[in-house]
Amino acid sequence: MGGSPLASPGATRALLEAYGLATKHSLGQNFLVSNHVIEKIMGLAELGRQDRVLEVGPGIGTLTLALLAEAGRVVSIEMDRELEPVLSAHAAAHPNFSYLMGDALRVTPDQVAAAAGGEPDVLVANLPYNVAATVILCYLQEVPTLRRLVVMVQAEVADRICAAPGNRTYGAYTAKLALLGRVTGRFEVGPGNFMPPPHVDSAVVRIDRLDERLPPERYEQVAAVIDAAFAQRRKTIRNSMSASGYSRDALDAAFAECGIAPTCRAETLAPADFALLASALSQRQE
Repeated sequence: MGGSPLASPGATRALLEAYGLATKHSLGQNFLVSNHVIEKIMGLAELGRQDRVLEVGPGIGTLTLALLAEAGRVVSIEMDRELEPVLSAHAAAHPNFSYLMGDALRVTPDQVAAAAGGEPDVLVANLPYNVAATVILCYLQEVPTLRRLVVMVQAEVADRICAAPGNRTYGAYTAKLALLGRVTGRFEVGPGNFMPPPHVDSAVVRIDRLDERLPPERYEQVAAVIDAAFAQRRKTIRNSMSASGYSRDALDAAFAECGIAPTCRAETLAPADFALLASALSQRQE
């Protein structure tokens, strides 16, 4: 499995100096300088020449170059305008690479598809940690062609992604993500694999989209129930949801229908339980 010619402190430092660049902590920039980590990322990604890959936060293109060696097409979204000359140089050297300058949470799926020559199949990224959790959920929702995500995130975000019901890190985010995909791989990445080293531990997580996809309206319905259930997570699910505007009578009837104890807390319920509850509540609102 190939690595990247930029995945070393010396190569990264030389490129930054050549372009007069410095890392920006405000953008969560910590450049990956470990080929071993990149090889493990590529192993999880399982890319082929048929794949169109979306990358968020390419930085100087360290992971990008590894992706280009295996995928048919790569499109990257980068927010830092000062990195555009580097990405432009990569694009000139690799005809299967294109990039968009802008905020990944504002770039539209149509813009991504236009830049990639079609809709992307896989998202592989060393995500900016300040927006990582939001990017993952957003792209799973808004880009239905993505069948797999392999993302590096802060370790505590990985804990939330991977948490099971009853775990203290299991929350609304975990349950909503589990409606769309399932975790199929994870490995830890220490601070020493970056330049400069971050003050947190990191992890790479693979998320595969579920075969059975909820229609967008149905997803929003279940997500609203999850948000209400976790709004006051130290309270019972009945009290938390009623405080969020749900009728106590409707809740009690729905709980009884679903076999959910109204005195339980949201963190004890599986995503499937929230889906059942949303259906029962929807029938009572019709």
